[in-house]
Amino acid sequence: MLTQSLSGLRTVLAATCIVAVTVSSAAAQEGAPPATVTVVTLEASDVTLTTPLPGRVSASAVAEVRPQVSGIITERLFEEGRQVEEGDALYRIDSATYEAARAAAEASLAQAEAQLKSTEREVTRIEALLQRSVASQQNHDDAIAARDVAAASVKVAEANLKAAEIDLERTTIRAPIAGFAGLSQATQGALVTSGQASALTVIRQIDPVNVDVTQSAAEILHWRRSVENVGAEAGGVDSLTLRLADGSTYDQTGRLAAAEPHVNEQTGVIVLRLQFANPEQILLPGMYVQVEVPQAVVEGAILTPQEGITRDRRGRPVAMVVTPENVVESRQLTIQRDYGTQWVVTEGLAPGDRIVVAGLQRIAPGQTVVAEERAADTAAEPAAGPAAGN
Repeated sequence: MLTQSLSGLRTVLAATCIVAVTVSSAAAQEGAPPATVTVVTLEASDVTLTTPLPGRVSASAVAEVRPQVSGIITERLFEEGRQVEEGDALYRIDSATYEAARAAAEASLAQAEAQLKSTEREVTRIEALLQRSVASQQNHDDAIAARDVAAASVKVAEANLKAAEIDLERTTIRAPIAGFAGLSQATQGALVTSGQASALTVIRQIDPVNVDVTQSAAEILHWRRSVENVGAEAGGVDSLTLRLADGSTYDQTGRLAAAEPHVNEQTGVIVLRLQFANPEQILLPGMYVQVEVPQAVVEGAILTPQEGITRDRRGRPVAMVVTPENVVESRQLTIQRDYGTQWVVTEGLAPGDRIVVAGLQRIAPGQTVVAEERAADTAAEPAAGPAAGN
């Protein structure tokens, strides 16, 4: 009997202690000051969404250097891999044969000119005799015909001399364009022929460079419609971002230079040619790159810091928003994709909303808080370019 009384007493005392602790905890919570959180005030803006498209760098101009006359190479006049200017001498071919051909052409021209002068004098003499009725009209006609033939022979000789001079000039092979000369495929003493299949070297102009990418016709149509709705100034095709193979961002922006006016029937894509300045020759032909190409323009999108978005038990994105009365409320969001270090939110938030970005562990919906605006210098800096869509 005594044991039962003591057990009941212990139960009453334990319940009393629990109630006392609960009451004291609630009183302490009610008397505690509101939690301080960091917020960011949101704004609406038109956002250009991009997607990375793979491509290869190609030279803006390529010239394969081949000999236009045959002969033995006597000298290479350029440094491999270095810049050459248009008209610079690259190779020299043995010119003895072509100098002799030019001399022969000069002699033929002199002979034709001498023959022309002789026929002209003959025409003058026949005309004088014809006036005195000493020569016949036939003699006069024959003299004029001989003079015309001699004049034509002079023109043929002049053309032969010009051809010989051109061949002699081509014994010095020059750069057809300015650019960087590649490795030489012929050495001193090599025999080359006119119009041979293999090039002596290749000159590539790599400032600027081209990057060819492919984009589906459906995305092109969606992009054009979104630009028409928002305005051409939102196009962004003159400030394209390039990512290199190592993941770094190229420091020069590019532009859309041309688009193939044709859709591939099998793949349904269009080839876009993009152009990038390359003053430091970082981009080399054949290099693999990724270009951030515009896909769509979202009107009135809310760019929300990613650190302010969490997920509920069902995986839906939610955000904690501080109302004008400094009360926390939970918002379920509709996110289109990411944009650098921010989310593009299309539903659930409005301009002027204050979203909590720091202190989320200390708050709950319905709680009163003290909101402090995040300073601009501590805000998360945007990435160099929009990231790929989810």
